[in-house]
Amino acid sequence: MTPNDNIIALATPSGAGAIAVIRISGKSAIALAAPFFKSVRGKDLAKQKTHTIHLGHIVENDRILDEVLVSVFQGPNSYTGEDVVEISCHGSPYIQQQIIQLFLRNGCRTADAGEFTLRAFLNGKLDLSQAEAVADLIASDNEASHQIAMQQMRGGFSNEIKKLRDELLNFASLIELELDFAEEDVEFADRSQFKDLLRRIQEVLKRLIDSFAVGNVIKNGIPIAIVGEPNVGKSTLLNALLNEERAIVSAIAGTTRDTIEDEISIGGIGFRFIDTAGIRDTKDVVESIGIKKTFEKIEQSQVVIFMLDGSSVLKPEFDIEKLKVELEKIKNKYPQKPLLILGNKADLISAQEQDSLHQQIPNLHFISAKTGEGVETLKERLLEFVNTGALRNNETIVTNTRHYNSLLKALEEVERVQFGMDEDTPADLLAIDIRQALFHFGEITGEITSDDLLGNIFANFCIGK
Repeated sequence: MTPNDNIIALATPSGAGAIAVIRISGKSAIALAAPFFKSVRGKDLAKQKTHTIHLGHIVENDRILDEVLVSVFQGPNSYTGEDVVEISCHGSPYIQQQIIQLFLRNGCRTADAGEFTLRAFLNGKLDLSQAEAVADLIASDNEASHQIAMQQMRGGFSNEIKKLRDELLNFASLIELELDFAEEDVEFADRSQFKDLLRRIQEVLKRLIDSFAVGNVIKNGIPIAIVGEPNVGKSTLLNALLNEERAIVSAIAGTTRDTIEDEISIGGIGFRFIDTAGIRDTKDVVESIGIKKTFEKIEQSQVVIFMLDGSSVLKPEFDIEKLKVELEKIKNKYPQKPLLILGNKADLISAQEQDSLHQQIPNLHFISAKTGEGVETLKERLLEFVNTGALRNNETIVTNTRHYNSLLKALEEVERVQFGMDEDTPADLLAIDIRQALFHFGEITGEITSDDLLGNIFANFCIGK
């Protein structure tokens, strides 16, 4: 049931600022706000055209609370589909609360998390996947996640799903019609066309499902563990990548005793770097805990950077065979994780010495975390681990786990229908599987919802959205 009461919330971040925006939405939002707004030109707010802005004061019993700009949006031509008033006031927390409290005493209630967008969905202004994209857009912190959220909010993903659902629904109707005329032994649905449709649906679903691997890392960032022995320059590399002194650097082995994490954007993709404690045998209890966490972070990462001191490898006492064994252990334990081997302190190694090390460790990539040499090349190599082709081609990319699960279930039901067609399954049994596939399609766009589902989705929104 669509709510028809009036809700209010701060639409800008809480705290002091230059301005703040307070949003009111509801069946009588404009009429409710009008008595408390005194226009500098004597306008009656309730009689103004939609999508207009007015200068005046918010007044309570002749007491001026603030000079404001009030934007008027008449339903259904508003974000929520209802009458909406947005009050742009000065950003004092005191002023914000005074205005909000005024309307709470006069017919409004505080909006729940995501309730403005929930009303937009309930009033048909957005489908469910578009509504979820609003939250993703707000949370986007790099170019790639912003691009995907914008595409989904414009309906790119939902339009693709709706088209498939409509075609499947059309055939489902013909199958159901055959059941009504079962005694006549007639076929209304062209079986060859239906098989072509099932094949196309499976191709699209598989493409969307496969895109989740890329979409998930774009949305959440790619965790990268920087590991190696103590004092090889891991923290210096992290500082060089972040271009700031994020990690403490010293010549004392074991300086980093806990993991340090930070994120940067490379080529529009978020990468989360994890500087870990140096791996070595130690009796220091605190350092041992840090080393244990190092292996935990390797488990959680998607890429492992193994760093070594290139200048130390050249020394006669260095055990190169032991290093090769350690690298082989990591490769065998984490075969699915790309392993980048970095030889740090390239500024201290001659070209001839680098060639010699390359012969012993073929995949060694030289850098100097101190001078920045090779750091840009490292960033380019990291980008190679992300399939950005779909992003460049503006293809639909799935980033939402709920959508991914529904797509998997829809594909499973469509494959069941395909199997039924190949085995000449009776129409009544085919109809059951088709209905299930349609159900999972409808879950994505919101044509099929439950109160629990909506509650879970919109509970993750900020209050003013």
